[in-house]
Amino acid sequence: MPSQNPLIPLSVNGAPTPRKIVHIDMDAFYASVEQRDNPDLRGRPVVVAWRGNRSVVCAASYEARRFGVRSAMPALTAERLCPGAVFIPPDFVRYKEASRAIRGIFERHTDLIEPLSLDEAYLDVTENKTGLPTATLVAKTIRQQIRAELNLVASAGVAPNKFLAKIASDWKKPDGLFVIQPHEAQSFLQPLTVGRIPGVGQVTESRMKAVGIATISDLFNLDLAQLEAHFGRYGIRLHQLARGIDHNPVVPNRASKSISAEDTFERDIPLAETELLIRRLAEKVWRGSSENARCARTVVLKLKTREFATITRSLTPLSPPCSCNELTAIALSLRERVEFGPHQLFRLVGVGLSNFQLEDIPPTPAHLDNIHQPN
Repeated sequence: MPSQNPLIPLSVNGAPTPRKIVHIDMDAFYASVEQRDNPDLRGRPVVVAWRGNRSVVCAASYEARRFGVRSAMPALTAERLCPGAVFIPPDFVRYKEASRAIRGIFERHTDLIEPLSLDEAYLDVTENKTGLPTATLVAKTIRQQIRAELNLVASAGVAPNKFLAKIASDWKKPDGLFVIQPHEAQSFLQPLTVGRIPGVGQVTESRMKAVGIATISDLFNLDLAQLEAHFGRYGIRLHQLARGIDHNPVVPNRASKSISAEDTFERDIPLAETELLIRRLAEKVWRGSSENARCARTVVLKLKTREFATITRSLTPLSPPCSCNELTAIALSLRERVEFGPHQLFRLVGVGLSNFQLEDIPPTPAHLDNIHQPN
């Protein structure tokens, strides 16, 4: 009889075809690379960040995390929490090199690899290339190879889908391996807070608590109509995740949804003074992604006011920008559509490309203007 377990998708003939998904997450990746390459940093609190009033933390070693230092925290806050921390400016060339070496280890085991960033990826090892009998053994072997060959530490989660595997990889960090079997999913999920769901940030968690949802069990006990009433289409996704259901496959070589670069000013400045940085950011975006840039239909300009309101202006021209000069010209023209008085000051500017079109389909011209007030 075909399996009725929603965690196990059915093949065309109705036979159960359980997936075996591994989520690998490198531990304090940027900081760990710095400690690996400089023995004097080992065992010391390391913060990867530029120094400065507007700088934020890119990564923190576990020694620094004991003081409360976290990624995306202002560097000044990190320095206050951990006065003895060693601040290292980020070196993304070395981090990308280490990430490529990690990817090489993944490729020994499977071709179904979906990177999420330099330091984490999903692997579908339902059928692995090395003939190892279980997904758990594949994950264990990958972690051993990363440690032995690269002197870095990875945590791993093993589960029948991506959602559960990502939660599992975080469960025993650092240097952990955790497995969720299909029959264990419900009992494992029910007590967890909704903040454990990937993608549920502080704002969404607060909205949930406001309507009496604190745990995944609370989500499970609401029917689909109630969740849709509270959260719209996202309620459908929450209804599935509360039951451990995630049919999203591992997608190798996933196309980028957007490419962008942004920078925060040392001091808040008026709009008229942003031109030079817009030019630099446009050049950075074009230089770093010129092959993909020619498939991008939409140019986006992002600004953040001194009051932390985020403003975006975007344009989808009849044809994608064909040069850095054209990208720059469009970005600067978008600045002209920012309708603020001369006394408004800004703290951040960004330039991006989105709406990638790989097939030769005529685009629809569009102007999109948005202002997002800070939460």
